[in-house]
Amino acid sequence: MNAILPSAAPIAAETLTEGERARILAKSAIFAPPAQVDESGRRDLVGLTREELTEAVVGFGEKPFRAKQIWHWIYHQGARDFAQMSSIARPMQAKLAERFTIGRPGVTTEQTSTDGTRKWLLRMRDGQQVETVYIPDDDRGAVCISTQVGCTLSCRFCHTGTQRLVRNLSAGEIVGQFMAARDSYGEWPSPQSETRLLSNIVVMGMGEPLYNYEAVAAALKIAMDGEGIGLSRRRITLSTSGVVPMMDRAGAELGVNLAVSLHAVTNELRDEIVPLNRKYPIAELIAACRRYPGASNARRITFEYVMLDGVNDSDAEARELVRLLDGLPAKVNLIPFNPWPGSPYATSKRARIERFAAILNESGLSSPVRRPRGKDIMAACGQLKTESERARKTAAPAA
Repeated sequence: MNAILPSAAPIAAETLTEGERARILAKSAIFAPPAQVDESGRRDLVGLTREELTEAVVGFGEKPFRAKQIWHWIYHQGARDFAQMSSIARPMQAKLAERFTIGRPGVTTEQTSTDGTRKWLLRMRDGQQVETVYIPDDDRGAVCISTQVGCTLSCRFCHTGTQRLVRNLSAGEIVGQFMAARDSYGEWPSPQSETRLLSNIVVMGMGEPLYNYEAVAAALKIAMDGEGIGLSRRRITLSTSGVVPMMDRAGAELGVNLAVSLHAVTNELRDEIVPLNRKYPIAELIAACRRYPGASNARRITFEYVMLDGVNDSDAEARELVRLLDGLPAKVNLIPFNPWPGSPYATSKRARIERFAAILNESGLSSPVRRPRGKDIMAACGQLKTESERARKTAAPAA
């Protein structure tokens, strides 16, 4: 391994060009989801913005206030059928049912771990599948949602990374995962935050969220809408492996909590285990974190660091991590590696993890060691994978 990197100057936001952002969005469009209509041509209302829903309703001669009623029924009450919308007259219910549908991903399998973690294999309308996980914590918990079928990043320690990218999920398919989880727990209508079991969303499932930004942003805005699902932005965490040009935009437009999959402190090692680093190296990534709006001691950026035996777990690397994060409101989640069939790594020894954590803690960095959840059902961090590996119609251009 190379020597620990010297300090690097922050990268100014102005160096992140509109061209870079445009290339990311163009690449996202190549893997766009199919049109969200059912076999009879009815348009799915789940995933539409308020404005799009209003346009759809007004488009067949109804007043705009109907859109507000429908929004409330879909996202607050959890209605899956227009006939459930009792504040809407039956003739109007029938008109809606002729033109629209209220979609949900279908549940192919549902598994519950011995520790209470629950995992769903969810089927989309075109047959593609993703996994979604609920992680309980005392009297509440987080739903870990996916943003892509497969993944484009190929991080070497991640099982999902061995599944090539098939396509992006739509906004409706993303928020629909949380709604399907609520269906499973019967948590409708939307409860007050202090009584919710499904109290948080972590965008940490299959895929890189910032390579499907438009759909992710639309889905999270729906989740945060106070007249629907009503989750506070403080209860939503978006995780990225470091798509630097989109981090500024996510911070400005969403302002949700940020988690960064770091996993190494030298470019040499991170290039190997997180290949995205070759495009956006550590100095640029940390600079983007320092720019992230709202980051403070009350809203720290979380850095995910998977512990790989003999690879990234030395004392020197712990000290370099302290230096990299100096002055940044941050905490470090130390994640014991969760093995999967054929994985090339082993989990760091317990004593080594504790020593690594001690160095971080002594420097003032909060560094909890994450307790693996759902390992018996392959629901732990880095273990998600489906069999939706269908041939892509169009080859991706060079990144």
